[in-house]
Formats: sequence, structure tokens, C-alpha cells
Amino acid sequence: MTKDRNWAGNLRYQARECLVPEQVEQVQEWVARSEQIKTLGSRHSFNTIADCRGSHISLEKLNRVIALDRTNHRVTVEGGIRYGELCQYLHQAGYALHNLASLPHITIAGACATATHGSGDHNGNLATCVAALDIVKADGDSVTLTRDEDEDFAGAVVGLGALGVITKLTLDLVPAFQMRQHVYEQLPLAQLEASFDAIFSSAYSVSLFTDWQEPVFNQAWLKQRLSEADSPEAEASRWGAALAQTDVHPVPGMDAEPCSPQMGVQGAWHDRLPHFRFEFQPSAGDELQSEYFIPREHAYAALSAVSRIRAHIAPLLHISEIRTIAADELWMSPCYQQHMVAIHFTWKADWDAVRTVLPRIEAALAPFHARPHWGKLFTMPANKLQPLYVKLPDFRQLVHRYDPQGTFANTFVRDYIREA
Repeated sequence: MTKDRNWAGNLRYQARECLVPEQVEQVQEWVARSEQIKTLGSRHSFNTIADCRGSHISLEKLNRVIALDRTNHRVTVEGGIRYGELCQYLHQAGYALHNLASLPHITIAGACATATHGSGDHNGNLATCVAALDIVKADGDSVTLTRDEDEDFAGAVVGLGALGVITKLTLDLVPAFQMRQHVYEQLPLAQLEASFDAIFSSAYSVSLFTDWQEPVFNQAWLKQRLSEADSPEAEASRWGAALAQTDVHPVPGMDAEPCSPQMGVQGAWHDRLPHFRFEFQPSAGDELQSEYFIPREHAYAALSAVSRIRAHIAPLLHISEIRTIAADELWMSPCYQQHMVAIHFTWKADWDAVRTVLPRIEAALAPFHARPHWGKLFTMPANKLQPLYVKLPDFRQLVHRYDPQGTFANTFVRDYIREA
């Protein structure tokens, strides 16, 4: 992966330079003198949300643990630390995060700023454990916002890179825990009509995978949190699906070695919640991603609508994943005050073809008020997306207070946020 491209390689950045600070004071100095600057984390966004024609500022060296607060059960970290790095530290200290994304390779600042989510009926997205954050504003000043004391906090956590550079975050922790996961194969879509709640409440975190070749989920991944009373035995079949007899990869035909262990083998939370292991570097350049959030009450109807156009989807697809996310109070989160279901698409690396099918998907999901993931590929115009965010007017005011001249603005921010 080169400095001028994103993780997937589908986007060549336009920035004229990439600055790599080692101290917050450097961030403040460089931001204050910049006309346009955007932050880079792990570069896992697939669209232009982080692109600009000015300067990029990479957080790759601002990746340290600052403090572990055992009294309040919190950890403070620099924004560029990756989840896989932090999780190993926390587990050794006896702590855990409540939720993790599919990949542990992404940075905490970037994941929280885009409301990246993980899975679980009772698990809010990754940003919901943020208790405080430090933001370097356009004038170079650094401000600290806390959940309990600052009115701006709920608007700033999912800030979409529009408010400033997130240099530090304080996260709520829970005690470390053990997990296991089992996979069930060939779960009919029709089972969700009556059993959606039963399926997604059957484990701490549940993911369904389908290639949309048929109205069937190829795999159901059930990640269970363990207690001493739990039996290691799993049922041979559930909801018409059969227990897998070996570890599997979500994408049919791919080697399962990079995946987190299955078959009920007990392990630490950070080795089971992600789908992929931190010690394996994820592939780059062979996929694109899109994702849409649907209010939970519309989940089965929305999935049935996608199934009706699967003939257009399946030829372009590696795999699709379905997950649940709990409601939160973060203004620009797709889950603001709503329990949601995420329908994720991992596409083959053919943007010309993918961008012709995305409008079909968006049209099929429009009756259910679908919201696209901020960091992934979509074609929904601003006049369709903006009404879906009731706090957007308040967020827009916040953006103008923190960045009155548009130092952190780019085409994406101007199209979707700054302009009424």
C-alpha cells in the first residue's frame, strides 16, 4: 500500500504532501498554517471522505497508549493506534472493549469518526465507548470534549473528519472475557421472517453471510460470550441450518487460515469478535465495499427487497454480510436513536460495474430509509441522504464553529455536510 492510495487501491489521493507528526504540537502547527488538510488513519475508507488537494496528516506515529485508568475503567490512547495493538495491551491488563469491527487493523480515530460498528443486538458501534476526545481545530488550538461535561460531545464523536484532527481518545472498558464461535451453514432467508429476533439474540455477536446466488445465507457466525455454566456442545442444526464441521472463510472457496478460530474453541474476546486475525495482513486491491443501515423493524422486508434484485448483485459480489447494531445518541451515527441492521457488500474490484448496481440497491432500500456507511461507496445524492439525519442542522453549526473557513472541508464534506 503506497502513501498516495487508500487501503483497497481504488482511490488515488490528490493531496500534494503527507505529513507524519510524532507529537501533538506538530499537528497543531501544521494545521494552523494549512489552507486545507485532512487526516489519514489506516486508509480503510473507500470513498473520498478523507481526500483533499491540500495536505494529508497521517496519524501512523501517534499510536501510543497514554494511560490506563483502573479506577474509572478507562484507557486513553492516541488516535492512530490500531484496534489489534490496543486489544493485546488491554487483554494483558485484564480489560476489554465491548465491541470490535471485522478487521482489527483499522485505527480507532477513523473507525469512531465514521461510526464503524461491529455487531450485536446490545452493542453500540465502536464510537459509543468514547468518553472523551481531543480535537485540534482549524486554528491549531486543541480542545478536550467529555461525554459528561460538553454539549458538543455527541456531535463531535462521529465527526466525519469535518471538525479537526482527533489526536487522543478516552474509551470505556469492561472486564476481559472469553468467547467461542460456531458457524452454521445454509440458513434460508425465509427463516428470518419469523425468527429474526431469535437468530440475532442467540449470541453476543451474530453475522450472516450470503453471496446472493440464492435466497439463502451461506453462513451464520455466532460469537458467544462464555460463563462457567456454558456447555461446549453446539446444536447440530438451528433454524434449518447445519453446524459447520470445519473452520470456514466468509467468502466461498477461500482459505480459512486468516479467520478467527471457530468450531467452539474457547479464546480471548479480541481473538473472536473480529472475523479476521490481526497477525494476518488483510488483502488490498481486490475488493470494494458498500454498506447500508436499515431500521431493525424493516430488516426482513429490506433483505427480501435485496433478494429480488440478486441477479444484478451476485455476479459482482465477493460476499454480503448482515449484522445488528444497537441505538446510540451520537448525532451523525446511522444508529442515532434507532436500533439498526447493516447490509454490507464486499464487491469485486470493478467500480464501473458496481456503480451501476448501487442505484438499484439504493432504490430497493429507499422505502426503508436506508443510510449508507459514511466511509464506503454509495451513489445516494445529498438531497436524499441529508433528511435522514435529524441532527444534521446542529452538526452543520458545530462544523462552522470549529472550522469556519473550511480547512477540513473537501468535496465530500461540502456536498453532504457544509452546504444546506
